[in-house]
Amino acid sequence: MKEQIKKFLNEEQDPKAIEKITSKLTDLLMKNEEISYIGVQKKPALTVFPDSIVLTNKRIIICKPKNLGLSMDFTDYTWDDIVGTFVKENILGSEFSFTTKTDLTLSIDYIPKTQARKIYTFAKEQLELLKEAAHAPVVPVVTPEVEAPIAYSQPEAIGIETEETIEEPEAIEEMETEEVVNYAEIMKPEHIEPIPIYDESKIVQEEDKSLKNLSKEELFDKLQQYKKLLDNGLILQGEYDAFKKEILHYL
Repeated sequence: MKEQIKKFLNEEQDPKAIEKITSKLTDLLMKNEEISYIGVQKKPALTVFPDSIVLTNKRIIICKPKNLGLSMDFTDYTWDDIVGTFVKENILGSEFSFTTKTDLTLSIDYIPKTQARKIYTFAKEQLELLKEAAHAPVVPVVTPEVEAPIAYSQPEAIGIETEETIEEPEAIEEMETEEVVNYAEIMKPEHIEPIPIYDESKIVQEEDKSLKNLSKEELFDKLQQYKKLLDNGLILQGEYDAFKKEILHYL
């Protein structure tokens, strides 16, 4: 169990709370669903059973222990039900909130600032992926027309002698043909529009060097863009760490 929860203990999460959550979520995860991050409350007073928020590749799950930790309530919302996420940093921790399509707002407070930022960044990435999938162009499939074969009757079937009915083939005049250089220009259907190509490397080229003039939300968006470049193999891990360090300096 320690090896399974080790990857979730990066930002001072309570190991006991993480172990209890992961053990109970084992039977609740859907097919191909994986836990990506877990944030745990850290109130000023000693809290034996803190609330937690779990982020997977399919949904957000809020975990609230009850009955002295013997049982736990789970409330979940899929990413396509969520329309917005927010982070409010306070003196003692941060508050992470999100709104649903039914105008319902849910929040969990006393989340350590580093954990809250990680939660916010991951949530923004998931919502951005859904937005890109919804606006992806659909390429129509063109099926070429196939001419029906021509049926020829046998001369013997209608009582006509073949020697009298078969005519000499006409001489076909040879014609000069022009060489076609661009076959794609001829075969390309007029009603198919080219698929726009999104060059993610331009994000790095258009990087604004004056980070100190950006708001916190804009800085989080930049961090999310660098994370996407790293996942797509457009930048190296060292470059991403340098960008991340520079952005966190202004948060």
